[in-house]
Order: sequence, then C-alpha cells, then structure tokens
Amino acid sequence: MAHNFTRNRKHNENNSMKREADSGFSTRAVHEGRGFAGTTGAVMPPIFMTSTFQTGNADGFDYTRSGNPNFRLLEGSVAALEGARFATCFASGVSAITAVVSSLKSGDLVLAEENVYGCTYRLFDKVFAKFGLKVLYVDLSQPANWEEIRRHRPTLVWLESPTNPLLKIVDIAGISAVAAEAGSTVLVDNTFASPYLQRPLELGATMSLSSTTKYINGHSDCLGGIVATNEPAWHERMVFAQKALGLQPSPFDAWLTTRGQRTLALRMERHCANALQLAQWLENRRGVRHVRYPFLPSHPQYELARRQMKAGSGIFIAELDCATEQALAFCRRLRLFTLAESLGGVESLVCHPATMTHASVPPEVRRQVGIGDGLLRFSVGIEDMEDLRRDLDEALNELIG
Repeated sequence: MAHNFTRNRKHNENNSMKREADSGFSTRAVHEGRGFAGTTGAVMPPIFMTSTFQTGNADGFDYTRSGNPNFRLLEGSVAALEGARFATCFASGVSAITAVVSSLKSGDLVLAEENVYGCTYRLFDKVFAKFGLKVLYVDLSQPANWEEIRRHRPTLVWLESPTNPLLKIVDIAGISAVAAEAGSTVLVDNTFASPYLQRPLELGATMSLSSTTKYINGHSDCLGGIVATNEPAWHERMVFAQKALGLQPSPFDAWLTTRGQRTLALRMERHCANALQLAQWLENRRGVRHVRYPFLPSHPQYELARRQMKAGSGIFIAELDCATEQALAFCRRLRLFTLAESLGGVESLVCHPATMTHASVPPEVRRQVGIGDGLLRFSVGIEDMEDLRRDLDEALNELIG
C-alpha cells in the first residue's frame, strides 16, 4: 500500500506540474485546491474532521498528525502558486519556522537578514540558542555584506523580503547565487509578498516560507504556515517535522486557508493599489517624518523591488514625528485601521512595532536596525481608499493640532 501511495503521489505531482505550466495564477488558485469529492460531485471539498483513518485506505492516510486530505489539498494548491514541487503545511507561521530550524543541528550557523520578524528573532535567541544554534545578523540589503556568506559559509541564509517591519528589499537572486557558491541553503520568508507578487524559488531560493495566516488566507480567521521547496531532502525534513513535532494545523484551518487562497490575486491587486495611493499621499503630509513602501521611488531599493515583485504589496510604514505615547494615541483615534498585531486580511490594521511585534527585540537592537518609537506599520485592506485616507487625515489633524 505504501508503494501505491508513493506512486499515486508521483502521478498527482506530475499532473499538477503539467497543469501549472498550462494555467494562469488565478486558474491554479481556484482549481488546485479541489478534490476528495468522492461520489458526491461536491464543488467545494469537505472538511475531514477526523483524527484517525481506517488502516489500508487507498489514499494512504492513517492519523491526522501525519496527514489529512485537507492538508494535501492546501499543500497542492500552494505548491502550484509558488511554482514548487512540494509544500508542507503547519499550524502557524512560527510552526513553519520551527520546522525548518529544528532540522538544523548544534553548531550550525544561520546568517540572517538583520531586520527579521520579532518572533523569528525570539525563536533564534530564546529557544534554539540553548541547543547550540548560532545566528549572525547582517544587513543583506547591502551587496557589500554578501561577502559574509562567502566568509562564514553558513548552513542556512535566512531572508525576508520585504522585511518586517522596515520593508527592506533584498536581492533574492543575487544572494542565492552567492549562497550556492558557498554551499549554503537559502530560505525566504515570503509572507509580506505572497506568491502572487513574488516567487522566491524561481529566483534561486531553496525554500519559500509563509505565514498563511496573512495574505494567503486573507480573512484573519485562522492560523497557518507553509514551506514550499523543489528539494526532496528538505521536503522530507518538513514532513518529518510536521509529524514528529506535532506542528500540523487543524483540518478546518487547512480548509479555511485553501478557501482563502482562491481569491489571492484579486485581494492582492486591491491591497497593492490602496497601499500605493495612501503611501504617496502620506509622503507629503505634515507630521510624518518619512514613508517607506517598495513601489515608491523614494524607497532605497525601489528599482530592485520593481524587478523582483509584481507590485508593492499592501503594507507601508510611516514614521510619525512623535514619541511612543503619541503614536499609540494616534492609532487609537483611527476608526478603520484597527490597532492589532497581524496583517494581510481584508480589513485594515495598524501596528506599533516597538511595543507589539518587535517588543521581544532588545531596545538597542531595535534602534540599530531603525525601528523607532514613532514608527507605525499599516496593513492596508480592501476598503474604499478614500475612506481610509480620510481616517488617517482626521487622526493626523488631531495629533499635530
């Protein structure tokens, strides 16, 4: 039975790759997440709310911790969107990070972009450091610093692009080429871009990781994570971690994410259009020190962003001319931007990184990488842009008097 299961997976994989070559992004998003309809003809797949399966079933399932039809549908659909042979789903973005890092061994070196997600920093610093993992942080947006990859030959190069929260853009293709020379694996956290805007594997990365909680699901109603790769060895490690560490999502959350990714292209187009217009308007607004958005000409890596991404995504940052207390007061005056940690849903959110997403990062490290007390991260939703602009304008007027 195991042989038949492997053969069926290979057959499905080949068919999936053929469909991927023949179909556009939105077509793949709609059709790759379907299946397991049985004799019902159901257009939408059911939710397989079961912990266990009868031994010897034709699809090879035994226990949901080691696989479930809803996992397989999600993994197949995201793999098709990422241009990957394989994808493995997890209970959250942090679970996906844990799966990758737990595959390393004591003494291994991770060379990471210095501006990483706060929970990534916390995992490296508070959890895996205890087991002998070494991490070196470098500003990888500067090509001169790529020499550190050649010098240290790290086991893993950890990238984000755009980064959280500063929206730095790193040259994935350039860094991947250098890492290949050094024998290093490259992982890109693609959460802020989504596979609609950027596909790291096509740029030379070994793995593309996303918190599906954000844009891929898009509705702020479940947690999830995914790791996509073309490398069988890394895929095997991810499958092992999913089962051995108990990092799997619930079938319902996998179903919700598969449903959400069907509209990814449409949502991303609106997110990007709204964010660009708001960022352009805020750049010249009194009370705002600076605005950063990948598709603004003022962005330091604007030309690279235009080459590497289809659009600038739905997130921008603005540094207000104020202290922490005033910045938080500004956030609470907003009506349409909810003060909250997450991003990527259809609704607009605002975050104060210094006291929220990056509170676990030491203050001196935050200051060093550029996370100031007045810095705000805006996740722009799909609401009417003029309503969002008016909301920001009224709150700014109250802030600056």
